[in-house]
Amino acid sequence: MANPSGKPSWADLQTTDLGAATKFYTQLFGWTAEVQPEPEALGYTLFRVGGKQVAGAGPIQAEGTPPMWTTYVATDDANAVTAKVEAAGGKVLSPPFDVLDFGRMAVFMDQAGAVFAVWQAGTHPGGEVFDVPGAFSWAELTTRDPQGSKEFYGHVFGWTGEDRPGVLSEGMYTTFSLNGQPAAGMIEMAGPMFPPDEPPHWVNYFNVVDCDASAAKVEQMGGKVVVPPTDIPPGRFAVVGDPQGAMFCIIKADPNFTP
Repeated sequence: MANPSGKPSWADLQTTDLGAATKFYTQLFGWTAEVQPEPEALGYTLFRVGGKQVAGAGPIQAEGTPPMWTTYVATDDANAVTAKVEAAGGKVLSPPFDVLDFGRMAVFMDQAGAVFAVWQAGTHPGGEVFDVPGAFSWAELTTRDPQGSKEFYGHVFGWTGEDRPGVLSEGMYTTFSLNGQPAAGMIEMAGPMFPPDEPPHWVNYFNVVDCDASAAKVEQMGGKVVVPPTDIPPGRFAVVGDPQGAMFCIIKADPNFTP
């Protein structure tokens, strides 16, 4: 069953060392790894929690691309999203193409330069479980153009944005909603936490049982902690990087938090 159109529902990793990354993430999150057997899949690996798909990983395809996690927004029409991205001032990095019988995808850059993708499900629905330990739980845009981003994503996905003062940023934090339900977040890059040369980007959050223990485990396995475990309204989170340099967030969610 496909995920709701307009909702971030998958994350995958492009990495320089798929074997090492697989070992890191399976040990960190308790994932099981399933390498796709098709030669065309180039070793693409599906990660599961309790038998349910939660994320994927594959080798970097374009030379010079750094290791990175990509956020995928579910859609029922990748071609229509492509037209909306162009109309809203974004760029098409990879036009819609079929991925075996798994589905159809496209990769874009928004009006400020943040990269994201869309996924039109075929046999592969994207995430099959969310908000449990080890699963994808939230996607967040970090940008210097929050107003432009509200307009861009509003046009492309129909998101509306509600602002509140930021916790780690000197700017605002925006919760994007779709049909009255939280869809994604946005941080304004304002203040000393954000180096002037840091580009806008999307970041993916994965749920953990214990943020402090997971952050310590990241370091023990050769990764790095960029923002140490910190309390924020949704729970306790940290920004971390894997040994190859791909950045992501971990969060121990507060069950009483209401966006």
